Amino acid sequence: MGRVVIGMDPHKRSATIEVIDEREQVLAAGRFGTDRGGYRAMLAAGRVFADRVWAVEGCNGIGRHIAQRLVADGEPVVDVPAKLSARARVFSTGQGRKTDPVDAHSVALVGLRSTGLRVIEVDDATVALRLLIDRRDELGVARTQTINRIHRLLLELLPGGAKTFLSADQAKALLASVRPRDIVGRTRRRLAAELIAELAVIDKRIKTADRELGELIDATGSILRELHGIGPANAARLLGDVGDIARFADRGRFASWNGTDPLDASSGDQQRHRLSRAGNRRINRVLHLMALTQLRTDTEGRRYYDRKVASGKTRRETMRCLKRRLSDIVYAQMRADAKNDSRRAREDTRGRHFNPARSTHTPTSTLRISHFPDPPPRSLKPPPSPHLDLEGSHERAFPAARRQWLWALLRVSWRRWCW
Repeated sequence: MGRVVIGMDPHKRSATIEVIDEREQVLAAGRFGTDRGGYRAMLAAGRVFADRVWAVEGCNGIGRHIAQRLVADGEPVVDVPAKLSARARVFSTGQGRKTDPVDAHSVALVGLRSTGLRVIEVDDATVALRLLIDRRDELGVARTQTINRIHRLLLELLPGGAKTFLSADQAKALLASVRPRDIVGRTRRRLAAELIAELAVIDKRIKTADRELGELIDATGSILRELHGIGPANAARLLGDVGDIARFADRGRFASWNGTDPLDASSGDQQRHRLSRAGNRRINRVLHLMALTQLRTDTEGRRYYDRKVASGKTRRETMRCLKRRLSDIVYAQMRADAKNDSRRAREDTRGRHFNPARSTHTPTSTLRISHFPDPPPRSLKPPPSPHLDLEGSHERAFPAARRQWLWALLRVSWRRWCW
């Protein structure tokens, strides 16, 4: 029996699979639970076939938990995007009705016929970075909500309220200056004290999360933080959400994924582009903050911005152009980090001595906007004559010299004939 594809439609507590061969013949199907017993039964049903590949829908979403369990058990797993399975379902059934067996069949078809599907691997440090930065963002949202509640209570306890940027110690000092006597005032003061205590705890957790993010980024060996405008939180967001930068073939696809690539809205002779609202908005926000930081100081980004404004573009259009350029810079840096990581892995495999205290990256002092390679420096020394080359290259260069001599002879003959 040849290669078989096991298509899976995963859910939280169940998974529906269908096994097809290279001729799209259904060999087996079933529905299993995702608990220990159901998972072992599904794994045993799949291991009946020797040459097998598991095609799981949504390995970055609902299918992550079961895909990682399969990879941990040594099973080959590929990720099937939901868009591809939906198209296969419409083409195979002629309508868009969904059932679990139909979804599993469409996933298996995509896994059989599509090329370039992402192979799932065991979670690495980028997954931990994504978990930590998600927790950091949640703490930031919780701090903002707590600050707003404290402001509301202090406005009713103090004339004029408190200032906008308020820390836990400042709020505690303001609250100590009021001593309400009525029951409503005392209740407000007690609730404000509880919120201030929660704010102090949240601030402590935010500091701990920032420290953990910095240590984990340093452990990965990435130098994204050396780019002007990227801090630990933004670097963690880039590394966590992007994951493997090799899944983007070029910088244009990376820009389309993060929403900085404009959409073509041309019609006839009118050539125009419009702002893209698609893409990963979290990465788009990171690039926007990076652009704002660039504009605050005298950087290459600021000079690029001024040149675009002087050429006649509006400030919004210029900001979009700058974000597109910064997307290219981030893409180039992440590609360089990936190459350095792969080189270090090969050196470790070959048994060479590796000193972790010595950085394998070359930090850049300036942030370049252009990614085109610099032209090679012109040499003042003339190239050696092909007839004086002792390595034998004159034998290859002689036909070209002979052709030049013949053309010169023909030009002279033609001039004489015209005269």
